[in-house]
Amino acid sequence: MKAEGYISVKGGKVWYGIAGAGKKGIPLLTLHGGPGATHDYLEPLEKLADERPVIFYDQLGSGNSDRPKDNSLWTVERFVEELKQVRETLMLKKVHLLGVSWGTMLAARYIIDLRPEGVVSLILSGPVLNAERFTSDARSYLSGLSEKDRQVVFESEARGRYDSKEYTDAMMNFYRLHVCRLDPWPGCLNRTFEKMGADVYNYMWGPSEFTVTGTLKGFDVTDKLKDIGMPVLFTCGRYDEASPAATKYYHNLLPGSEIHIFEGASHGHIIEKTGEFISVARGFLRRAEKNK
Repeated sequence: MKAEGYISVKGGKVWYGIAGAGKKGIPLLTLHGGPGATHDYLEPLEKLADERPVIFYDQLGSGNSDRPKDNSLWTVERFVEELKQVRETLMLKKVHLLGVSWGTMLAARYIIDLRPEGVVSLILSGPVLNAERFTSDARSYLSGLSEKDRQVVFESEARGRYDSKEYTDAMMNFYRLHVCRLDPWPGCLNRTFEKMGADVYNYMWGPSEFTVTGTLKGFDVTDKLKDIGMPVLFTCGRYDEASPAATKYYHNLLPGSEIHIFEGASHGHIIEKTGEFISVARGFLRRAEKNK
């Protein structure tokens, strides 16, 4: 990072970092997943900084940002306002947005709720635009786990016990199939897990990928996708927990949008297929600017 700092938002301060500061291209503002994850696993996107500033920030409650103990802060509406404040503080009059996982939920609601000016394009990676669809797809992938792991997950879910080593091990086996298939995991992803804001994840989503009980329960913007008036690129991995079928469904709801599925990859396809992702994203950003 060549430039970094902190921005005051409701509830505290959030950290930001800019790769390619000073580049003249339209900036790319990235929105990490979680909720409660960090920017670290998106660091491969710095390769786009040869043409434009690439901006990262850790949302409140995670990573390098403040971690207030106030659950009233963990709402979609407050995170939308946080994104608005970040953009205003950094004076991003024109900007591309890239959201990953929960970041796609945040980006969609930001566009739909606020109708902001100056957003040139939107990349939705591993999209989670309907919470029920996501959990249904995640549960369907349990069939790919061993019988032992499936039983551990089912029993833990039934009992509401998610703190056992057996459950943690079963979840890691799931993650290695559908979150990141690299072995070993790269440092940027390990740092995200180490600095995860678990309180935010648990309050907004729930105890596991398969069970949504928090403020995101019932989240669904599929009926409003057609109103997003800008170029949109959907991406996912072939083994993504945000499944190719769901991603194609969202793509079909948004006429004129583009889609790219990364073979052999999962939810972490930005990490697993960095070169291919950078090429696809670069081409999309250039087309969006050319047609603007």
